[in-house]
Amino acid sequence: MNGFPSPTEYAPYYFTYIGLVPADTDIRSFLNTQEKSLFSFFKNIPSEKHDYRYAEGKWSVKEVVGHILDTERIMAYRALRVGRGDTTPIEGFEQDDYVPAGKFAARKWEDLLHEFSTVRQSTLSLVNTMPDEAFTQMGTANGKPVSCRALFYIIAGHALYHRQILEQKYL
Repeated sequence: MNGFPSPTEYAPYYFTYIGLVPADTDIRSFLNTQEKSLFSFFKNIPSEKHDYRYAEGKWSVKEVVGHILDTERIMAYRALRVGRGDTTPIEGFEQDDYVPAGKFAARKWEDLLHEFSTVRQSTLSLVNTMPDEAFTQMGTANGKPVSCRALFYIIAGHALYHRQILEQKYL
């Protein structure tokens, strides 16, 4: 399980996220620590910023958090399937359809924070009980090869990526 995913374990597009995770990371402990730091970060976003969009047509802060939630759920599901040896190809998803369908802008901030903790606890339960040998299992998602290990790194890096966007463009 230890070790950074090699480029053969994921589509090049995902390096945008995986590359944000330190190379010497134990992904299990990183995801656990990240849950606490992200929750604190989200909790400290001022309420007047929750519905803020930095430009027309961009997601609000609530919608960015909702997107992080949906993506984590999807990537964890993929990790479960790949880690269990399921070689059935997994279809992609269109994030731009999920965000409006999630109605995140209408949700209470406290509910989104609770949901973040719940989703991450579920991911932690999965990653912490996944047998080490499962992390190198390969599957196919969105027409590209992917390892179980890479999917957990994508979860961590995707959240880091969007935190950076929030810090740079929203707050």
